[in-house]
Amino acid sequence: MIRIDNIRYRYHPGAPLALDGVSIDIARGSIHGLLGPNGAGKTTLISLLAGLISPREGSIAISGEPLGSWRAARPNAIALVPQDYAFYPMLTVVENLAFFAGVQGYSSQERQRQCAEALAFSRLESVADQRAEELSGGLRRRLNLAIGLTGEPEILLLDEPTVGVDPSSRRFLLESVRQLAATGRTVLYTSHYMEEVEAVCSDVSIINHGKVLLAGSIAEVKQGRTLEQVFMELTGYSLRN
Repeated sequence: MIRIDNIRYRYHPGAPLALDGVSIDIARGSIHGLLGPNGAGKTTLISLLAGLISPREGSIAISGEPLGSWRAARPNAIALVPQDYAFYPMLTVVENLAFFAGVQGYSSQERQRQCAEALAFSRLESVADQRAEELSGGLRRRLNLAIGLTGEPEILLLDEPTVGVDPSSRRFLLESVRQLAATGRTVLYTSHYMEEVEAVCSDVSIINHGKVLLAGSIAEVKQGRTLEQVFMELTGYSLRN
């Protein structure tokens, strides 16, 4: 379980709080949706979990162990798949995968194994030798995900993983996320697509202005309404496409 307990974070003294007392429990093997308008604090929370920044007040623990020591013992166990493309456009698909596996310290043999598994999972074998800049939007999203999987992470942070893709690629990516959770991985999933969150997430937290407004299972949060209706009632914003 990931336990986020009373996190308060501001980027510099005098700045407004980006997170103001955020507490969320994320169950092992679950897909937890994180919803909020722009500036709500989603990126800050993801950055804290990814180790890009450190909490200044409050704590984050995984299976009862502080995040810092848990990550130190398992340096590849948390992977962030960002909204922006996180690969080298001039490299081929397989070259990108080999590079990022190598950065994580794997041997040549292990890199080959992980690249093959990531290619197969993302169904990118047919474009393995194609330069990343030549891929369609959907295939680029698959490559982003494949790179995130090269370290065989236990926890996957997905930030808007289907932005700009066609319906077929979106279906594939959503099914891939379900498969990851089925293998025991824990997924934190942020999206502006309400139907995606309802389709793949077991639980959801809605945040705004750095505070958690509502959290629970999808059914508990909806209570007979649509997720979009709940979101609009709480935040005053619409995330409709």
